[in-house]
Amino acid sequence: MKDKIYHMLCADEQVQVCAIDGLQMVRRMRELHNTSRVATAALGRQLMMTSMMGSRLKNADDRVSTIIKGDGYAGSMVCTAMPGGFVKGCVQDAEVELPPTAAGKLDVAGYVGHTGKLTVVRDLGFGDPYVGVCNLVSGEIAVDFAEYFTASEQQPSLVYLGVRLEIETGEVRSAAGMLIQPLPGCEETVIETLTARSEEIAKLSAKLDEGEELLDAVNGILVGMEPKVVQTYAPEYRCDCSRERIERALISVGASELTSMIEQDGCADVSCQFCGKTYHFDRQSLTALLDAAQSVEKHDREES
Repeated sequence: MKDKIYHMLCADEQVQVCAIDGLQMVRRMRELHNTSRVATAALGRQLMMTSMMGSRLKNADDRVSTIIKGDGYAGSMVCTAMPGGFVKGCVQDAEVELPPTAAGKLDVAGYVGHTGKLTVVRDLGFGDPYVGVCNLVSGEIAVDFAEYFTASEQQPSLVYLGVRLEIETGEVRSAAGMLIQPLPGCEETVIETLTARSEEIAKLSAKLDEGEELLDAVNGILVGMEPKVVQTYAPEYRCDCSRERIERALISVGASELTSMIEQDGCADVSCQFCGKTYHFDRQSLTALLDAAQSVEKHDREES
């Protein structure tokens, strides 16, 4: 089964809804990064939220990245999405495991941290990227993104993100999310209705775990509000790394660093942090990159 994203409108088009079934992308993430149970839940939530945000991008080269850096064990968590909701992600410490909370749940907030920053970078291919930053308010990911939309984009939002795992094996059983945003002029009674359904919304990943289809589950949550699908996507975990991108990154480290690589090792192996693919550069390749870096630095000096 492929993952799905639905863009929907409801309540006489007063509310926009984005819903995701991200089971396969979270499973792929866990496979690539060998994440612990708590890391799978945390990065999986961020991955799905970033995928939903990416599904709204219009142009092929547009990108949206989310960076969470809290005071917990995770360190930095980074996800980047492309149009269609294709997404990749990584976390600084993927293997640490924590005991469950007093309620018997995965301690995502303890892993992420209760204080820190959530940064969103939107690169639309022209001008400087838009950067929005807000403080973490819980470390549970969903609440933090809701705070981001309200504080940085002035868009009040209800966010749900859930990843259900097999406790013994860590296998991902279901992964789902919803982003619900009242549009300007939305009636207060509509907002009250949605708020009253928070408990039902929080059961979304459980409904998918029980075999219910995403669209059926969302229609059930929004029953009586006349939800209608306006766009459908098939997102997946996808890394867009390439040798050319790695070459540009190596040129950007500068001539001095490249000279050290050539003199000390004569070659370099660079691994992508998102998918683990390794790119090998021999002495000849590094020398060509050194020439390019020197040309860039010469041009910069002349310009200044």
